[in-house]
Amino acid sequence: MNRIVSLLPGATEMVSALGATAELVGISHECDFPAEVQHLPRVTATPIDPEETGGRIDTAVRELVAQGRPVIAVDAELIRGLQPTHLITQALCDVCAVAEGATWRLADVLDPAPAVLNLTGSTLHGVWRDIELLGSALGRAEAGRSLSAQLAGRMDALAARTTADSRPRMLCLEWLDPPFTAGHWVPDLVRAAGAVDLGAVAGDHSAQRRWSDLRSMEPDLIVIMLCGMDVARSERELARLDDPDALAALSRVPVWILDGNSYTSRPGPRLVDGAERLAAALEGREMSGLKRWTGR
Repeated sequence: MNRIVSLLPGATEMVSALGATAELVGISHECDFPAEVQHLPRVTATPIDPEETGGRIDTAVRELVAQGRPVIAVDAELIRGLQPTHLITQALCDVCAVAEGATWRLADVLDPAPAVLNLTGSTLHGVWRDIELLGSALGRAEAGRSLSAQLAGRMDALAARTTADSRPRMLCLEWLDPPFTAGHWVPDLVRAAGAVDLGAVAGDHSAQRRWSDLRSMEPDLIVIMLCGMDVARSERELARLDDPDALAALSRVPVWILDGNSYTSRPGPRLVDGAERLAAALEGREMSGLKRWTGR
């Protein structure tokens, strides 16, 4: 039987969606879904307090990087004791998960050495491909193909509801202090929802911007989808903003708050739910994990 250690939340969700929850033996400190995995050992940790303000978190991350210290560290001895057959990591963001190189170095000193599964999808198509590759590696190839097809079908059905000549201009922000536009698969979600993403194209890295530049993009609506934060936490971040350019940018058009932690920050099955919520925002309709911001 497989013994899987997942070093990132998106991978944990993929494994569970593939029907392999019982094969997970260790997860990251950030894994919070599904509920069935919450009792498992946490094999990663970070010195950053996740309850700090967005601005202080950004500063702390930059300081760690400047010092050459990891943002997220692994407990090698705990992992050794779990005797994994598979370690799942990613190559997209050293802030969001253990760096790819650190995972390979860890695998090299484990005996027997586990298979390292590196998720690389930076677009929606790439995420679906990762699901299929993960299914194949875990002996669940058919489940991987079926899940990928099901998710792609839902996205296609959502996209079919809109026409190419009636697309509002949407600006998606994954951090506020400083502001970052959301990249990777988010533009794919925006397009499927029926809008044009002003801040990135699919596959782009998230990018730091100036509030004055964001305002000049003239979006029809702004969606706040903060990385690792739910709606309530995002509301608190918005309430702290005091930059005149930020307040001016956010006062011109409708602003929606999306639970980025659940629906847009992590690659996995719930990205489709994120796209459906973006479509709801375009329709002016609140739902779970999506709220219209009425200002301070």
